[in-house]
Amino acid sequence: MKYIRHTTDFEISEDTAVSLGKFDGIHKGHKCLLKYLDEQKKKGLKTAVFTFDTPPNWRLYAPQEGKLLTTNGEKAQIFAEHGIDYLIECPFTPEIMRMEAEAFVELIVRRLHIKSFAVGTDFRFGHNRQGDHVLLQKLSGRLGFTLYVADKCRADGREISSTFIREELLAGRLIKANRLLGYPYFVQGTVVHGKEIGGPLLGIPTLNLIAPKEKLLPPFGVYLTRTAVYGEPGTEGVLFGGITNVGCKPTVEGENPVGVETHLLEFDRRIYGKKIRVEFLDSVRPEKKFRSLDELREQMERDVAYAKERWDNGRLYGA
Repeated sequence: MKYIRHTTDFEISEDTAVSLGKFDGIHKGHKCLLKYLDEQKKKGLKTAVFTFDTPPNWRLYAPQEGKLLTTNGEKAQIFAEHGIDYLIECPFTPEIMRMEAEAFVELIVRRLHIKSFAVGTDFRFGHNRQGDHVLLQKLSGRLGFTLYVADKCRADGREISSTFIREELLAGRLIKANRLLGYPYFVQGTVVHGKEIGGPLLGIPTLNLIAPKEKLLPPFGVYLTRTAVYGEPGTEGVLFGGITNVGCKPTVEGENPVGVETHLLEFDRRIYGKKIRVEFLDSVRPEKKFRSLDELREQMERDVAYAKERWDNGRLYGA
């Protein structure tokens, strides 16, 4: 996949089928758009996703409040895994922000050689969000593209959306959030050195990573997880069951940054500097401050035993 970013001078010379949107979460509601792109690819078009480097509503309405279900890097990885040919991550500049909806469509159709659009019924674009699928349909004949408009998918009487998933995640309802996404919610990053407490002092070695600041994390607590390790011999395609703490380690003295600390059930290598992907499957308990490290170790041993029992009995995912 060709990843075009950090520029407003994007251009594709081949005829394309393009989907536009925020794609935060890339959830079940987005899958019909990606399926349509797959169908167009079989007809000879290149597939492309057009999105902005920053969600427009952050810049316009809530610049300090946003947290993402999927970071830009995570989106790029998911789209690449799906077989998308091009990802255009356009900077949301003042010029783009003030562009009238019709002028925006004319620009990207010309620059990207668009022959087919795929959008959702709630898609809005252009200055003051004046553009929608009705305008795209109006322009399709003159600009020479076809249009596919996907209805919203529903679950439990609600439209599946990033907002719905965010609500479930923040409530700690991982199983439901994952069902809406269509895959386990995850965080990924590079393994860093912690305070060297898990292994040396507690006898339970852990992998530490610091999540990107824009990444939305589940509530502080302990979770059943499975983890992919990248770039380490013998780990390709393997998911390791484990237990993960999200939080600030309140039992450990000092000021601790928010981190994601994972113990793998059947993996004890030191892999500092390696990339890992931690998938959250179910919640175990809230984070708690214990009276001593001994008390913390006893609880961690119970957590690990519980995770091992779930893993050994095939009940770790979606239980």
